[in-house]
Amino acid sequence: MANEVAERGTRELKEEELLHKILEQQLSLNGDQERAHQIFAAKEENNRLRQEKQGLKNKLEELKKRVLWNDPVMMLSALPEKKMIFKGLTVNKEDMNKLMLTPLIHYPMPGGSALITFEEAKVAQRIIEMREHMVELSCGEELEELDRCRVRVQAVPVEILLPSALEVRLTQSSRSILVSDLPSLGICKEALLDKLELFFSKAKNGGSEVESREFLDDSGQVVLTFTQDGVAEPLIEKGHIQVLIGKGKYKVKISPCMSGDIANLQLQPSRCPRTVLLLGIPDVLSEESMRDALEIHFQKASRGGGEVDALAYVPAGRTGVAVFVEDRG
Repeated sequence: MANEVAERGTRELKEEELLHKILEQQLSLNGDQERAHQIFAAKEENNRLRQEKQGLKNKLEELKKRVLWNDPVMMLSALPEKKMIFKGLTVNKEDMNKLMLTPLIHYPMPGGSALITFEEAKVAQRIIEMREHMVELSCGEELEELDRCRVRVQAVPVEILLPSALEVRLTQSSRSILVSDLPSLGICKEALLDKLELFFSKAKNGGSEVESREFLDDSGQVVLTFTQDGVAEPLIEKGHIQVLIGKGKYKVKISPCMSGDIANLQLQPSRCPRTVLLLGIPDVLSEESMRDALEIHFQKASRGGGEVDALAYVPAGRTGVAVFVEDRG
């Protein structure tokens, strides 16, 4: 019985050892499978990341290309060259990116009014403060029967709106190109436009049907607009192209066609320091005679006037427009 118990115990111990080995093998096998699964998952993730990276590279190239043709700063190298001579004073480096505006104001003038500009601002201020003025009309041929004739006019300040801030948005035309470095062939503009349209309307030259063409007199360049999208950009990417004009080939430059639109304009009221608006002038003299009478009256220091720099008069029943330019005095 003791032997049987010992043998049974030995068998059970062996069975337990066998079970432990089987369990260890299973655990080891499970670990290998888990590691294999992890390796497989890592490979799948690596492939996915590689594809995503390639997709991001493609997007980056697309964005670079888009920025190149939409950002004016990035596009400078693609624009046509033009020799320029700058004259004037140098400025600080921090002021180089500022846009300087030169005002050119169109001021409407009603009938029976005059604008008078004095050489000194203090004279204009004095005339405005006096408000009403009795202007004596000279006794010319038209007033022979009158002993003395005076007209009452009102003097008021001239208020105009000047730009204080300006934002310009530059956009590139999707169907237009700018052709520069054109040869001097001694032919008229229309003939040159015909030859350029003929060349760029052919598909073998990378072009398509031309919708419009325009010769820019100030730069000697040509703007061609195609009827279809997608034609201008490949031509612009080439930069230069050999154009067949007549019997010769000439290398011209192809650039993007840019246009500027005012995105934001802020105005502030400003008073002209040397100019006065005269109102209520009756139509009793000829235009030239009335202008002379007004200038004579407001030049006299005894009537608060001074030296007149300019005078514009609009008779009653008519309208006019005065142009104000920058005062560099």
